[in-house]
Amino acid sequence: MHISRFSVLAICLVATVAVAVGMVWESDLWPLLPVFAALSALGLYDLSQTRHAVRRNYPIIGNFRWLFEALRPELRQYLFESDSEATPFSRSQRSLVYARAKRESSERPFGTLLDVYSEKYEFIAPSLRPAPVADLSMMRVNIGGPQCRQPYSASLFNISAMSFGSLSANAIRALNRGAKMGGFYHDTGEGGISSYHREAGGDLVWEIGSGYFGCRTLDGHFDPEKFAAQASSPQVKMIEIKLSQGAKPGHGGILPGPKVTPEIAEIRGVRVGVDCVSPAAHTAFDTPVGMMHFIARLRELSGGKPVGFKLCIGHPWEFMGIVKAMLETGILPDFIVVDGAEGGTGAAPLEFTDHIGTPVREGLLMVHNTLVGAGLREHIRIGAAGKVISAFDIASLMATGADYTNAGRGFMFALGCIQSLSCNTNKCPVGVATQDASRQRALVVPDKAERVANFHNSTIHALAEMLAAAGIEKPSDLGPQHLVRRVSQSEIRLYSQIHTFLKPGELLEQGEQHPFYGLSWKLADAHSFTAEKGYSAFNDLELTR
Repeated sequence: MHISRFSVLAICLVATVAVAVGMVWESDLWPLLPVFAALSALGLYDLSQTRHAVRRNYPIIGNFRWLFEALRPELRQYLFESDSEATPFSRSQRSLVYARAKRESSERPFGTLLDVYSEKYEFIAPSLRPAPVADLSMMRVNIGGPQCRQPYSASLFNISAMSFGSLSANAIRALNRGAKMGGFYHDTGEGGISSYHREAGGDLVWEIGSGYFGCRTLDGHFDPEKFAAQASSPQVKMIEIKLSQGAKPGHGGILPGPKVTPEIAEIRGVRVGVDCVSPAAHTAFDTPVGMMHFIARLRELSGGKPVGFKLCIGHPWEFMGIVKAMLETGILPDFIVVDGAEGGTGAAPLEFTDHIGTPVREGLLMVHNTLVGAGLREHIRIGAAGKVISAFDIASLMATGADYTNAGRGFMFALGCIQSLSCNTNKCPVGVATQDASRQRALVVPDKAERVANFHNSTIHALAEMLAAAGIEKPSDLGPQHLVRRVSQSEIRLYSQIHTFLKPGELLEQGEQHPFYGLSWKLADAHSFTAEKGYSAFNDLELTR
């Protein structure tokens, strides 16, 4: 036995006895008695408990391990984290949002902090003859294909899907009021449309997940009458079917019964106190063709509003099966949102967060190319989401095939999020991701709504300036030839040189096709989301995109 391990406990025990004896002799040390007695009691408890070996071997001082672990995230964030270290967002990224939200200068003196000679460094090529900076009214895109009767003009930068329940009531209020002030849309998330979404009257995209919250029967199936009643609201501009999300694709969810309050139950259309299950897959359709008919049904029930879907790309032949179903049925979605694997969520299993799903750029490129190759791209708009913070983030996605972008955590920063990484604890320190009324009281809605609008408007203005510097007059002219990536210390390449871009209708033509897209297209089935030969067919094939 090493006496040194117990030296602190021994000192505390001796001190307790000494002070107690000193009290008999009227010593001035008696105020220390409770301190030494408490430490001695803690040390004796550490020796007797059986759960933590460190505390049994190192009574009293072993407890500092848990103290340091608890303080570690804050110490790293405020004292030791570099400006460029992403955990998951860097200090520079967060500072940019905070500055723009407060209408403070986001300019940087003395030059870039990035290593411009490191691999993966990216930039937009400037023009020797810059274009005039576009009016912000041009920084929008019309969404609504030939089968849509109520098209919608969306901003190039919007609030991504975040449900009431994962976010607080005040956070939802501030986001929607900010969307109203800035003229962009607010995606409801799959948790349904709450009264807090409706207060300010900001544009809504109603996301419908596999739980059909807000438009379901009590046994969890789609209810067309409830859907039509909600979708007819003028505030609801578009309908988005959620197939999967980037942070946890292929994973359902459950809200435990004790958390299903009367308010949550009313919004979602579930029973109070009963587990609220969001299945991994939809029950309203089970094939790509069935999905297209469901889209047509939602469009009709909503009065002709744009209807689309959101997904994180997985097996390529599954998405291509959906595109084949479009061709077979003649039914087209008005938009597709590509959610990247780098997307965020309130809570997800580590393996799903880190190792399942396609990152947004690769997923976006695959969706864009498939629609181009099938001859459908001009009728369908593509949105993209996944760690979008700056104007360059927006530009890089648009150059890869997106028509517009969405952001979740960026707008959370505008609300005051400090990246405490406590979203799943109900103890958010700034009242954003919590249902604790006392905590969300800290989030002052009018002030934060203005910051949300400021962040959006400043970012869109920065995008307009970037495009002008590249000689681009309107956003739709931005292409892969305008962006550049360093691929080694001695070589840079245009996006158009790095990535594969299919020609219109290429997948429908006979003859030799691109090895990846051509084989995936052959495997795709409009009547099934799976392809039994999918995995084996790709064996020994060098996949290039």
